[in-house]
Amino acid sequence: MKKVLCLVFGGLVMASCGPSTPDGRIQKNPEMFARLSEKDQELVRQGVLAKGMHQDAVLLAWGAPSLRFEGYKDGKASERWDYTGSQPVYTSSFYGGYGGYGGRYGGRYGGYGFAPTVTYIPYCKSRVWFANHRVDAWERVH
Repeated sequence: MKKVLCLVFGGLVMASCGPSTPDGRIQKNPEMFARLSEKDQELVRQGVLAKGMHQDAVLLAWGAPSLRFEGYKDGKASERWDYTGSQPVYTSSFYGGYGGYGGRYGGRYGGYGFAPTVTYIPYCKSRVWFANHRVDAWERVH
């Protein structure tokens, strides 16, 4: 029984970690997709944005943004969506020293060497600007 539960739980975890695609978002939000124009529906399926698209179309095409900013520009309410990612940076660092007492037999421990380190640096992958809930502009990292 424990093995079955572990397998089911593992499968659910793996399924939730899968990449989000426009098709998957459309399947989760069929009513939202049905309200879009035929042109916007086709663009959403391709994961492409166009000026004038509604925020719902962007949500289906690119997914939920990492950050949302609200503001006011040119006499209109505006909004900006940022999509972020992270990039690994690999470094090697020196460690060493002579520790105190401890370990299995209560002896002294210590050592020196080089160790690899991975740090993840956030960056902005893309931005979308909206005016009156419609795409006004966007940019994406190449």
